[in-house]
Amino acid sequence: MELVKNFLVNTGMLVTLAYLANLLYKYGLSRVSLRLKYILSILLLIFAGWISSSFGFRLRDNLIFDMRFLPLIVASMVYSRPSMIMLIGFGIGLTRFTYSIDEAAFVGWLNLTILGVVCAVLNVWMRSSTASLLVKGVATVLVVNLTNVLNIATFGVLPPRLYLTEIVPVLLPVSIVLSCVIMLLLREFHLEQQRIMQIEHANRLLSQQTSELQQAHHVLEERASQLMLSSQYKSEFLANMSHELRTPLNSIINLAQLMAEQDNERTPGETKLYSSMIYRSGMDLLELVNDVLDLSKVEAGKLEILYEEVNISEIPELLQMHFEMTAIRKGLVFDIELEPSLPAVIISDSQRVQQILRNLLANAFKFTDQGGVTLHICKRIEADADEYMDWMVFEVSDTGIGIAATQHEMIFDAFQQADGSITRRYGGTGLGLSISRDLANLLGGHLRLHSVEGQGSTFSLYLPIH
Repeated sequence: MELVKNFLVNTGMLVTLAYLANLLYKYGLSRVSLRLKYILSILLLIFAGWISSSFGFRLRDNLIFDMRFLPLIVASMVYSRPSMIMLIGFGIGLTRFTYSIDEAAFVGWLNLTILGVVCAVLNVWMRSSTASLLVKGVATVLVVNLTNVLNIATFGVLPPRLYLTEIVPVLLPVSIVLSCVIMLLLREFHLEQQRIMQIEHANRLLSQQTSELQQAHHVLEERASQLMLSSQYKSEFLANMSHELRTPLNSIINLAQLMAEQDNERTPGETKLYSSMIYRSGMDLLELVNDVLDLSKVEAGKLEILYEEVNISEIPELLQMHFEMTAIRKGLVFDIELEPSLPAVIISDSQRVQQILRNLLANAFKFTDQGGVTLHICKRIEADADEYMDWMVFEVSDTGIGIAATQHEMIFDAFQQADGSITRRYGGTGLGLSISRDLANLLGGHLRLHSVEGQGSTFSLYLPIH
């Protein structure tokens, strides 16, 4: 009877220790690394075996009967590495030497070491078997208890007959029952842990989905804002286009009407003047239409690039002829500077290069009222993707109104200008820079802008020499 009471106390201490360990795990070790938790769990099971021996039934000073193999049963059900289970059995066996160092202590160490090996084998079987958790638990309890009895009967200090006839009939049933109780408690703990893990997993999924929804919401808001801006810019573009198209059309219509009504009274000088104005208005219309067509071709990916040798010395001459009268009419200085040792030719599309430079120079003259415009042509070597590349650089500088820093990116977008109102002073459709940037990209180069509001701007066209 005393042995049964002692085993009940033994089991109660182990259950209490397991409960305290659970509280410590939840509230004290929640932020500890998994590796440290793993090591602490091994030490806890070894400590549980030592506690079991402390409250064991002492038949004599050197003979202790207890439930120290229960932590091994728990380990066989929990751990996935058989070597760790054998280590726990070996460790619990060593704790027996804290009470005495004699033959009984050695037998206790040997018994737990053998039980550690048995539990490791059972662990391998449980991980490979398809049997239910209940069947695995009952089989483990029976095998460990019977092995424990067999070890003590074989290696124990007590005579085997005395042990098997007087102690085992009382000890074995109680040990099996208490082991099953521990297994049931372990099963409940395991189910609780599974529920907690499922809840945590569900919370993580909900948190992830919430984060994804928030990101999608931000993306939708940003795209909606972009669509609104795009719609606004296109509305402004259409308004600007109607304004820009109406002016030359009105000129053509009115001048043609004047020429028809005053055919007899018209002098040769007037005819020449009217013809010249009609020609300029028609050219303005053609330029607007070409800009729109070029933009649509670039966006559709159908703009053809014809690579050929481009003579660097011809470009300044053509541009000088094109903008010389504009500079004289506005009273501006127009300089073209070429650095020495420039290559004679580069491989590019001559028509598109001149189109980009005409757009840049036209903007420079449009927004400059005093000072001048300079075209500087030079060669530069810059690193690009860990490689050095030779660039032909065309810099168009002016002393005009400049561009605010907040507008540097926006002005390269289609349908946009720094001033979007149709009553602005300088006019234009806002397509020139967008087309120039896209053409520069198609030619393998890029555009750069340096500008200070009120001090002028410098647009740089970078084209690869090779």
